[in-house]
Amino acid sequence: MANSLPYILTLLAAGIAVIVLFTTRYKIPAFFALLIACLVVGLGIGLPLSGVVTVIKDGFGNIMKSLGLIIVLGTTLGLLLEYTGATTVMASFLLQKLGNKYAPWAMSITGFVVGMPIFCDSGFIVLSGLNRSMAKRTGISMATMSVSLASGLYAVHCLIPPHPGSSAAAATIGVDFGKLILIGIVVAIPAMIVGNLWANYAGRKEIDLVTDDGIIESKPGNRPSLLSACLPIFVPIILIGLKSFLTSGTLTYRGRAEILLPFGDPVIALLIGVLLAFFCKKDWKRSELSKILQDGAEKAGGILVIIGMGGAFGAILTATKIGEHFSQSLALGSMGIFFPFLLTSVLKTAQGSSTVAIITASSLVLPLLPALGLTTETGKLLCVLSMGAGSMMISHANDAYFWVIAKFSGLEMKTMLKVYSTATILMGLTTFAVVYILSKIL
Repeated sequence: MANSLPYILTLLAAGIAVIVLFTTRYKIPAFFALLIACLVVGLGIGLPLSGVVTVIKDGFGNIMKSLGLIIVLGTTLGLLLEYTGATTVMASFLLQKLGNKYAPWAMSITGFVVGMPIFCDSGFIVLSGLNRSMAKRTGISMATMSVSLASGLYAVHCLIPPHPGSSAAAATIGVDFGKLILIGIVVAIPAMIVGNLWANYAGRKEIDLVTDDGIIESKPGNRPSLLSACLPIFVPIILIGLKSFLTSGTLTYRGRAEILLPFGDPVIALLIGVLLAFFCKKDWKRSELSKILQDGAEKAGGILVIIGMGGAFGAILTATKIGEHFSQSLALGSMGIFFPFLLTSVLKTAQGSSTVAIITASSLVLPLLPALGLTTETGKLLCVLSMGAGSMMISHANDAYFWVIAKFSGLEMKTMLKVYSTATILMGLTTFAVVYILSKIL
């Protein structure tokens, strides 16, 4: 199955076109549009039908394994916080301190800080209830608020350890974790700012079509204190972050610290968050609690099938081996840090996962470092940051995070592509520009 690079790129474009056309014009559910795109690309590269089905199953199953329980628990946590009025309490506090005008900045900064220790998917799910409450209170569109939050989380996810992509790339290329974290934070800030500015510009024109979840908040007099409202969100974040810190490779945990590791698993941490959310309301009735838990499971089911099929589409595109074709088709002598960025961008756009893109790119780039002139300690650091910039481009229908944002925010495909996908392009280009400037300074 020897396919040329132009042919593979044509198939990639065809697959994306199928998804966009079917979901926007013909209103076909995203699950089936993604399934059709998988078949088009899989059969196009010469895989037998049985082979395409196997790849689809593997891709779907891998996403379910990594995100399934997290999404069910995260959805339930969000509904509990909304019902008890906890999100309203937090939104009121933030708006009192910052004002309605700066609500999107509040979400971006929150996402940036929260995203340092935890996956952007988990962070968005945990904060989605607060985000919706902020949007309702301020009247700012969900597109603006959601992409502001998403861009803050995404900026650090792609650039900074202990996230697995940047951590693996640093280990492969041979970059000091501490330096990567410090410089990565500096590089990630402009990316967050650009994402926020674009969200404010493009999202303000979007009309919210978000339907109510059917969850009615408790009466104002029964709302929890600010501390009780914050605990279900920040305790899971602290636990997940603590585990990342203890296992990052920069610290060897011993003794009692090891006891905390199981609680830092996102599933356990979110379960603890759900349990803490029960304390946001005192007079629970069995019927209302049962309804919320059932609604959480049912809402999560609809989200999971779409995210799973997005993972399947990514697996199909991975099978095209587009990265290998790309690295073999270019002259590397004068490309420097541009090649790691370009290669990772293609891998990310093709298969969806920022983590997979940067890990794959680092293994391909490692033997090419001498040809690229990136053998010094600074050169290797810039190489990893350049791949981090590439791993931001372009988040679209084959990215699980894309569907997490869409489904937890109630945004349509057209809006997601216009506001969020474009934001990721601008973030990636901005990040690479900053890395390029650093290459002239350092």
